[in-house]
Amino acid sequence: MGTQINLDTWARRETYHWFRAFEQPHYAITCRIDVSHLMKKRDQQNLSTFRSSLWAIGKGLYDVPALRLRFKGNVITQYETVNMSPPIDAGDGSFRYCYIHWEPDFSTFDERAQAIIEQTKSSTTLDAVTDQDDVAFLSCLPWLNYTSLDNALPGAEDCIPRISWGKIVPSQTGFDMAMTLQVHHALVDGRDVGHFFDATQSAFNAL
Repeated sequence: MGTQINLDTWARRETYHWFRAFEQPHYAITCRIDVSHLMKKRDQQNLSTFRSSLWAIGKGLYDVPALRLRFKGNVITQYETVNMSPPIDAGDGSFRYCYIHWEPDFSTFDERAQAIIEQTKSSTTLDAVTDQDDVAFLSCLPWLNYTSLDNALPGAEDCIPRISWGKIVPSQTGFDMAMTLQVHHALVDGRDVGHFFDATQSAFNAL
């Protein structure tokens, strides 16, 4: 479900129009996320670090309204929720996309996400949806402790956020990992990115 934004009265309409004119309106910010609590709970309760990360990221997306804004032409829609779409390893060197709805209860989310992921592994098609707006694209890079990241984007009209996260590594206080949020500046400002990382970190701490 979505609600159309009135562009004539929208407080950030001038910022929106300014960045819509840019040839390269996207920007990406990478932060370190503390996952010490997740690693402790993983050992105690055999949690999946991948599905736990999906849940925490979903909380970040849910808590930041700007990350649920999308435009087509000059029609801007605010969605109540967005599906998360991570690629899933098919086991043969290729991957498939899946679509997972965030749930506030972690146990409910984890059970449903596991079933969707297992079903996706046996799929024979990429299942790349191109006409869906209420989605965010996610990608895990567990092989890399990276410091920055940029995504492949089809063009300036793409306004779907991309979230990536990397290898979990020891830190001075436990464990952490890189996480990147890439967004369209016509819809999302730096303050919104900061709120996303704060909400996502809080979700990791609450697992």
